[in-house]
Amino acid sequence: MLSTDFMTGSPNWIDLGSPDTAASAAFYAEVLGWDVQSAGPDAGGYGLFRKDGKSVAGIGPLTEENASPAWTVYFQSPDADATAKAVEQGGGRVRRAPFDVMNAGRMGQFTDPGGADFAIWQPAAVKGLELASEPGALFWAELHTGDPAAAHAFYRGLFGWRSLEVEIPGMTYTVLSTAEGSQEDASFGGVVPLREDAEETRWMPYLLVEDADTVAARVRECGGTVLVPPEDIPQVGRIAWFADPFGAAFAVIRPQG
Repeated sequence: MLSTDFMTGSPNWIDLGSPDTAASAAFYAEVLGWDVQSAGPDAGGYGLFRKDGKSVAGIGPLTEENASPAWTVYFQSPDADATAKAVEQGGGRVRRAPFDVMNAGRMGQFTDPGGADFAIWQPAAVKGLELASEPGALFWAELHTGDPAAAHAFYRGLFGWRSLEVEIPGMTYTVLSTAEGSQEDASFGGVVPLREDAEETRWMPYLLVEDADTVAARVRECGGTVLVPPEDIPQVGRIAWFADPFGAAFAVIRPQG
């Protein structure tokens, strides 16, 4: 299960690129109870989403040319520059070479060989999210891709991830875990094949919630879209997919048990 005891390859940050950060902040405040705090005058409009006084995500204006509003999942790297080289050697693309974010840490932005965007965070003063696997915080990261085996091989080359295939209704699901710790305790996400040609290759962040149906109602009321209505997944929990008013996709889960 994802925690804030981050290891190499752990999801350690998520952030939202938005064309209107004030409107996005208002949406997530109503839907998830988040508040937002500026990261400072030198942060270029970047802010921190918080839940119960702890950081759960970031938000900033779109910075890449022709970029669409989207959530990005970051993975911990002990050496951002070495990871960038491994991305290129593995057939991925460096969208933004690693750079220092003041004294907070070092980051880089990439696209994997299957077309999914992701980023890395090499911690310094900021270790990562302050809250995980709690209501309103990141719980799981899921990659939707056309070739799950190739995707796992690519990321294994970057982070040493382990995998375990499990059968769930309608598909074989690949559970991912970091290289350290017991495989069950170190699990943080999964890989699934695209269900249809029109589905987008991407990393989907799952946020833990206490009631997926209530969140779905709030999304509709606040101008978002329900992409996948709340549904029960045996041995997993109740999940739903949404898009915020600008089209950025995210998911929620109420874990079983």
